[in-house]
This record gives sequence, structure tokens and C-alpha cells, in this order.
Amino acid sequence: MYAVILYYYFARITDPDEFCREHKRKCQELNLFGRIYIASEGINGTLSGGVEQIEEYKNYLRSLDGFAQTEFKEERIDHVPFVKLVVKTRKEIVTLKSKVSIDSTEEKGKHLSPLEWREHLENEEDILLIDVRNNYESEIGHFKGAVKPDIKNFYDFEGWVDRSELDKNKKVLMYCTGGIRCEKFSVLMEKKGFKDVYQLQGGIINYAQQEDGAHFKGKCFVFDDRLAVEVEKNQKEPLGKCAISGVPCDTYINCHNMDCNQLFICSKEAAIEFQGCCSKECMTSVRCRPFLPDNIYMPSRKWYQYYDENQWLDIREKREQQTTYTKEG
Repeated sequence: MYAVILYYYFARITDPDEFCREHKRKCQELNLFGRIYIASEGINGTLSGGVEQIEEYKNYLRSLDGFAQTEFKEERIDHVPFVKLVVKTRKEIVTLKSKVSIDSTEEKGKHLSPLEWREHLENEEDILLIDVRNNYESEIGHFKGAVKPDIKNFYDFEGWVDRSELDKNKKVLMYCTGGIRCEKFSVLMEKKGFKDVYQLQGGIINYAQQEDGAHFKGKCFVFDDRLAVEVEKNQKEPLGKCAISGVPCDTYINCHNMDCNQLFICSKEAAIEFQGCCSKECMTSVRCRPFLPDNIYMPSRKWYQYYDENQWLDIREKREQQTTYTKEG
């Protein structure tokens, strides 16, 4: 049994580079996998490993100066959903690129607990519910009645708000996967004149655990090999649609053309027809990963267990020979 944790905390770090080196060393020592971003404003991470090792990591982070109150969203799973460990520094632990100055270590938004959030949804009608995630995330799951901006990157949300002409006197309720994007965005909206702004504490993941996913439709996109986790209980039909065939579907794959690698929703039938690629053009690439009809949705962590280096080279060489022959013939 393994554990996966999602967490963030805003606290001043005087030397992010040194903090990053020590953090990576500790994670390697504990044999953890995942992604951690560190900046002068704090830390943002998702990690997986043995249950005891994850518990030791949580105690380690909370022992560091300024991080004692870090909260973790934790799930138990049967595998580690990451292929490697990445620990790096960034300018921001979640990239907003705002023109407005925001100090997230000091400026905080107003939170609603999962229970309070549910009560607002059930008892108030005149609210503005905003999904603060990218379009490919909200496509497979969202709260009923939410505004879902057609945005590809979080840093595009400020422009969207400026163009939207939303009623600044309405009560705003916003949510995201784990809460970190709302931490910045709620403060930004208040600075832009919105009078009453609230965010879902702990995001969708925490809400699903505390309130059993009430009023949420579909699945929640996650940034690991699982790609999506169940939130709506007894979901009857996928909310998303296959990018190729248009049939209802909420399963993501990455294009098998390694020079493309686009993440897209794809049905089993379309994946077989296009050999795991997003287009006919990508199917002709000599840099395609091998397609396995019986393992279409195989997590990326397993590709390197399935093919050793010689097999990969052999497959690529055969594809190149076939392509060369086709071009010459």
C-alpha cells in the first residue's frame, strides 16, 4: 500500500536554492517520487511513496521553520503514480504572472470548509461559482452550475476576469483541485473590486473526501499517472468527449508521437484507429512510442518497465526503415 499527498504552503524562504537541495536530498533518502516546486513565497508539491515514508516526510516539512501548519490531502493507492522525482525552484509556486502585486505569505483569501461550501450550494441561488482550473481539467468534471473559463493556463485567468464583465457585487465562490490556485486568485479578485469572494478549503480533493462529492459532476483531473480520480458517485456517463470521434469519454492519453505528446481525451476505439496518436500526421512520425492495444491507458511509469533500451531502439529503427522505404517507394 502506498500514499499520495497533495499540499502547498505560503511562507518566506530566504534561500530557495539551498532549501531545494536539502528537500531533494530528503525525498531521495525516503525514496519518494513526484513534483515539488519551491520559491521565495513557499512550497507546492505532490508526492507518493510508502505510507511510513510519506508520514516521515510530512513530519519533516512541518519541522521546518514557518511550515508547521502545512496541511496535506492524502489518499491511499496501490501503486506509485509517478515515474521520477522532480524538485526545482520557480519564481512562483503557482504561476499567475499577475500585473497586480500579491504577497501570498501575508494576503489571504476567505475560506469555506467543505461543509460550509455544500451549504452555500444548497441554500443560496444568487452566487457566482467559478472553476479556477484549465479547460482540459473542467471538461471531465466540475460543480454543477459553475462558470468554466475556456483557459489553457492559469496565468491567463487575470485577462479573462478583466474581459468578463462579471458582477462585482455578487458573492463569488471559487474552487480548484487542491486549493492553491484559489489562494492567489481570490486575493486578485478582491483587489480588482469584487466585494465578497470565497474559496473552497482544500479544493475538490478535500471536498470529495469530506462531503462525498455532493453537487460535483464527473471526475477530477490530477497531475499524476492516474490523470483522473472519481468524485461523483455512481456516475452514469462521462462528461467529456473523445477529441477524435466525439463519443462520451473521460480517459486521457498522451499522443504517442514523442515530439507532440499532447494530452487529449481519447476513446479506446479511436486510440486503436490512430495508434495512440492525436492525428494522422502524428501517426507518420518515426518518433512514436510503440502502441499496445491491450494496454492503451498504460501509465507512463510502466513504459520503461515494459521496454528495455534495446527494444526501444529496435522498434524505432524498424519504424525509420519502414518510413524510408515508403518515401522512396
